[in-house]
Amino acid sequence: MNSLNGTNIALLVLCLCACYAVAFEGNKEIPATKFGQSVAPTMTFLYCYSCGYRKAFEDYVNILGEKYPQIQVHGANYDPPGMNYYLSKLIFALKIIIIVSVVSSVSPFTCLGINTPGWWAHLQSNKIYACMMIFFLGNMIEGQLISSGAFEITLNDVPVWSKIQTGRFPAPEVLFQIIDNQLQFSEKVQENPDFVK
Repeated sequence: MNSLNGTNIALLVLCLCACYAVAFEGNKEIPATKFGQSVAPTMTFLYCYSCGYRKAFEDYVNILGEKYPQIQVHGANYDPPGMNYYLSKLIFALKIIIIVSVVSSVSPFTCLGINTPGWWAHLQSNKIYACMMIFFLGNMIEGQLISSGAFEITLNDVPVWSKIQTGRFPAPEVLFQIIDNQLQFSEKVQENPDFVK
């Protein structure tokens, strides 16, 4: 009866983790169309959040807001390429399942009908240390999988800069020149006359 209860708990945790991963995957929004609207130019930054590029994004927002106050600037996390995103979600779910199993003293090996190995007994006897190590090791692997090093910039849905291709961030003067070149034919964008160069 006790083994059946542990199996139910393990299955419940597994179902909750799967529901969490599926629920947050479906939050993709469909962008509104731009037909018939007079919208200001839009600059979008896609950056690697796990690399710590959010601060660089905020710096560029401040610089662009001073020189081009009419440009709308948006930022978002750059999704990692390929299967890395899904592998990181799988590692997250496994990490949570293992930690819950260790804390609740439920052995997944007995649920599978396998003899419990000695290292699992060691995890059970050192629960705090085991949970901390599983948590930090899982986070390290997840971070490596989703770390892309991206800092991609688009202006009106046209790519204007890619850190993945160039290997560096754009200098503010270079970004200003790119913006001026892109917008000189499409719309008249007035610079802020109070901007100090």
